[in-house]
Amino acid sequence: MREADRNRLIRLKPNLQRRALIYEFTRAFFIEQGFLEVETPIRVPTIAPERHITPFASDSWFLSTSPELHMKRMLAAGYDRLFQVSHCFRSGERGRWHNPEFTMLEWYRVAADYRQVIQDIERLVVALVGKLGFGNQIKYRGQAIDISLPWPRVTVRDAFLQAAGWDPIAQPDPLRFDTDLVTKVLPSFVPSRPTVFMDYPAAMASLARLKPDEARVAERAEVFIGGLELANVYSELRDAREQESRFQETIAQIYLGQGKQIALPQRFLEAIASLPDCGGAALGIDRLVMLLCNVDSIDEVVAFTVDTA
Repeated sequence: MREADRNRLIRLKPNLQRRALIYEFTRAFFIEQGFLEVETPIRVPTIAPERHITPFASDSWFLSTSPELHMKRMLAAGYDRLFQVSHCFRSGERGRWHNPEFTMLEWYRVAADYRQVIQDIERLVVALVGKLGFGNQIKYRGQAIDISLPWPRVTVRDAFLQAAGWDPIAQPDPLRFDTDLVTKVLPSFVPSRPTVFMDYPAAMASLARLKPDEARVAERAEVFIGGLELANVYSELRDAREQESRFQETIAQIYLGQGKQIALPQRFLEAIASLPDCGGAALGIDRLVMLLCNVDSIDEVVAFTVDTA
């Protein structure tokens, strides 16, 4: 064994031990609420088409970018509370917060929307922090963060108006949105508190339901803690025609931009007709462990990265 590899694994042991505890406590959290832990395929025939996500090919199939489509098919079959800790794969994603193979926690609950699922995230993080003995405050990269409930909420519209001086709901501009989000909006969040960033432009939430009183706004939220984008939350879209239309639009954009043809996930679209009202979340386990281990790189919380495997 290479000496550098051995030394790295020895150095990571405390973080990996804490990671194992986070898994244990997370599973207990959901099981105590009546959620069923499930497993869905890692190698899949189709994925949800997304412009900014490039899948790994596996013969004529793909490595899963998210377990979402299969978990929603289970909801459509009558399951009501599901969670999964799943390995996911996305090509080209490598950096301080990214590895092409990463771990996602996803959960879905029937008869709920994004507001109830945001509360799941709040209670999960508070429970984990308490189990790890931190009380109501953690430290991340030198910043004390008060996680007492409830966490501050801010809408996309209000945050952009205050920090960037324009309204992305009334004036959709994806390129400007991405730039101003990173350079102006995220730095405006209070660093000593988590932030729930709510109500995205409709075009930026391909699987989320639109707000009944505002068709330009999707019921999507993101949770940020310590500068980390920790979780995405949705009230799930149940309209099969609308979902297919959104997928077709994205497929056309992918073909124009990359020359790649993506197939529609037909079995998922067929299942939507039976999908009940539900909300769901995708939370990055690696980033959660980074936060609770007070480290600034994903390399410090996984045993093997793409560079060390």
